[in-house]
Amino acid sequence: MRPLDGVKVIEMAGLAPTPYCGMILADFGAEVVVVDRLSKGAPEIPNVMERNPFDRGKRFIRVNLKAKEGTDIVGEMIRGSDVLLEPYRPGVMEGLGLGPEEALRINPRLIYARLTGWGQSGPFASMAGHDINYIALSGALSLCRRKGERPLPPCNLLGDFAGGGMLCAMGILLALIERSRSGKGQVVDAAMVDGSASFSTFFFGLLANHLMTLDIGTNMVDSGAPYYQTYETSEGRFVAVGAIEGRFYDVLIKGLGIDRSSLPAQNDKEKWPETQGRFAAVFKTKTRDEWAAIFEGKDACVAPVLELNEVGDHPHNRARHLLIEVDGVIQPAPAPRLSRTPGRMNPPGRSKGSGTREVLSGLGYSDKDIEQLFHESIVE
Repeated sequence: MRPLDGVKVIEMAGLAPTPYCGMILADFGAEVVVVDRLSKGAPEIPNVMERNPFDRGKRFIRVNLKAKEGTDIVGEMIRGSDVLLEPYRPGVMEGLGLGPEEALRINPRLIYARLTGWGQSGPFASMAGHDINYIALSGALSLCRRKGERPLPPCNLLGDFAGGGMLCAMGILLALIERSRSGKGQVVDAAMVDGSASFSTFFFGLLANHLMTLDIGTNMVDSGAPYYQTYETSEGRFVAVGAIEGRFYDVLIKGLGIDRSSLPAQNDKEKWPETQGRFAAVFKTKTRDEWAAIFEGKDACVAPVLELNEVGDHPHNRARHLLIEVDGVIQPAPAPRLSRTPGRMNPPGRSKGSGTREVLSGLGYSDKDIEQLFHESIVE
């Protein structure tokens, strides 16, 4: 058994955040059916990866949502589902006759999850945007820079996946727990601007308590401190240092072979650039892996910065089975890890539309009706 066994999810096809959310649910047992648009006519959601890890364990149905017969199919799916996950701008689902009001009328127990960048309300709600825009407005992007440099987006990890897909999955789970008491569904408004702001709570607290300044790149964990920093090694690779606590800092200094008395005090901010220069020069004298060996097993909070193609080979990651292979694609295993009902890797996703007949049959459509829907280009 997995925690979400028996939970039926409709995932309206979208870009990265929604499929990631659906993948999390599927990893833990949910039956996820992706409703994709037809491949003919209007361009479909681009599938940039032929073997997409987000598709694992899902079934796919192609439906013409511009036709009443197509939206009727989704309505029938709603009737027997627990969750509907949609990524569109406000008003799109309502325009299809599949908005929250209509959906909850069909199925009052439905969890209707809306995953967007700007959210369902506010002046920006109907505007286009991407991860970089949402984390900019939340303040999170302003933290990602060195002193005197422009903000550097952390790929699209923070908005799309952390503040978007993961927080939406949490919202769905919260709503499912509440439904077990009330018997009622509800709408989850998961906005990436909200999520990335939430992940910045710590820094709002530091600022309010005068423990950091807006001179980003001069504070403890924003690349200002020499002991919370990345350093280049002799062959052009990097190590990450996070020796904040005094006892860890002592181990770091010892491992670097530096005489502690020759250094300024650990938290002498005026001397941080000087200390960082000292550390940088020492780290350049050995390779990344030599430094990893020196600090292995020691509480110096030093780790090698691994490239994606190196992650699976590290002994710690191997021991935890951090990565697994599905259909020839190396990808992260389901997380978090539960002791009794863990997630498990689902089989690779099948091609778009591969589950259309199966899903329709499960909804009670006869073979004759299914053939007619294909003939009339309602499904594909």
